[in-house]
Amino acid sequence: MNFFKKIFGKYLTNAVQTREIPETRAINGSENREMDDTKGQGDLLSKDRTTSAAERLIIESFHCPYCGSTKFVRRGFRQKKREKIQLYLCSSCQKTFTPYSTKGKRYPMEVVIDAISIYNLGYSLEQTCRLVSQRNPKSQILNSKQAQNSNNQNPKQKGFEHSNLENSNLSRISDLEFRISIPPSTLTDWLAEFAELCRFSRMRSFALKKYSPKDMVISATLAHRQLYRFRFHRAKCELVIKDDFKHRRFGPLQEFLEMVPTECPHQYFSRREVGIPTEASGQKGLRASEAPLTFSKTQMIVRAKQNYANKLCAFALQGVKERKGRHEALQKFMLCNDSVTVATEVPVYITRDDIEHMQSQLGFQIFSRSAPEVVRPLESGDKSQGNILSKDQDNIGSGTRNDNMLPKLITGHIDILQIRNGQIHILDFKPHAEKERPIEQLTLYAMALSRLTGLRLFEFKCAWFDEKDYFEFYPLHVLHKPKKGSRRRKVKTDEGVYKINQDRKKILSVRPITNY
Repeated sequence: MNFFKKIFGKYLTNAVQTREIPETRAINGSENREMDDTKGQGDLLSKDRTTSAAERLIIESFHCPYCGSTKFVRRGFRQKKREKIQLYLCSSCQKTFTPYSTKGKRYPMEVVIDAISIYNLGYSLEQTCRLVSQRNPKSQILNSKQAQNSNNQNPKQKGFEHSNLENSNLSRISDLEFRISIPPSTLTDWLAEFAELCRFSRMRSFALKKYSPKDMVISATLAHRQLYRFRFHRAKCELVIKDDFKHRRFGPLQEFLEMVPTECPHQYFSRREVGIPTEASGQKGLRASEAPLTFSKTQMIVRAKQNYANKLCAFALQGVKERKGRHEALQKFMLCNDSVTVATEVPVYITRDDIEHMQSQLGFQIFSRSAPEVVRPLESGDKSQGNILSKDQDNIGSGTRNDNMLPKLITGHIDILQIRNGQIHILDFKPHAEKERPIEQLTLYAMALSRLTGLRLFEFKCAWFDEKDYFEFYPLHVLHKPKKGSRRRKVKTDEGVYKINQDRKKILSVRPITNY
């Protein structure tokens, strides 16, 4: 008898433990889920490696707001009227905090951001509140007893009936949708509170004179290996170009963006079928991030700055629930609310003939990643600057190498396109921006957009950023190396003094060596 009692007691104990483990993990923080940016990429780490991608943090530079520590664990949830917020416990100062920097909001941050963006598209306060209510329903599934009671009521008294009442299996369950209702006065308070981040408000009245809210933004879904949502703010682009004399030469860019939904060659962006040669399946381009091309990093600098895009990124990411939605949320917020972003997910491409033209006519030098690097030392009295570029040995377009090394087509999608300060800015959102060096990718974007619009490469600037850092460079400095190189070794900027990069393969430093 004792033998059976031990066996049954053992299995009963295990069953209870397995039922309690998920509940404990969902409510209380675990020591295994500790975050340390010095060891990884700032994500929640788990010793048993059960942490899914949905549970990872949205903001990579997330830290304790009290002591700045990156070591913390989950500590349950805070249940509010309209949402449930994850709490964290700092391992250093033992204080509890949330991942949101904006405090005291009765509505979810995604609702706040959505309402501000809709209003800046040109809708009135009442129209915006109505649209937000339609976009953000909250559904609650009742139990069978409540469902039966609701089914016995008069249909006029029901809040919402299930769309498939004919199905007997679903007749016991009804979905009641409680729509989020925002009064116009609350929306007015939000607009006043976040006016510093929404600079398009000063252009909103002028934009409404040119376009209605429905026609202000052109959007198109592009099936290019995956789905991309192209958006073009027509009113903002027209105001920025025509009202500032420094931007009037960017008219070809506006024409190009207008034609993207109808004139984009979608066949260039499709994936080449496996086993079929490129000539048989048509021109299928390589992505810019996969192109086997590189550039010399000498005689250039990458500036580390604090840009307005960092503030917009930190604010917009508060309304994101999943990591895969970060790009989409940031692009929508910047396009609707700032005063310089004119387009997002812009498709661009560049052909082999375009690259050869840039090499032969403009003197741009492009190198292959797989080519052997031959660097000839600079002898006394030699003015060819061979130690910097080795153009005769390694440049694809010099004629000494086979031009078949150039890809026939390179394609890509620009995350964010801005017009400001007399230049066109190509921006790319990169989590952990300080660890990234997308020089080749952004330079190819600038080359492609220059060829498609007919604008000089001199007019472009490239940058990558996250909520903490912003790094920018001139693509012209990457491609064009003057024969008579400057003897300067340092450059003074507003952030400090930068050392001109002398390494051909990589950027040695993106921070100023001295600050003002």
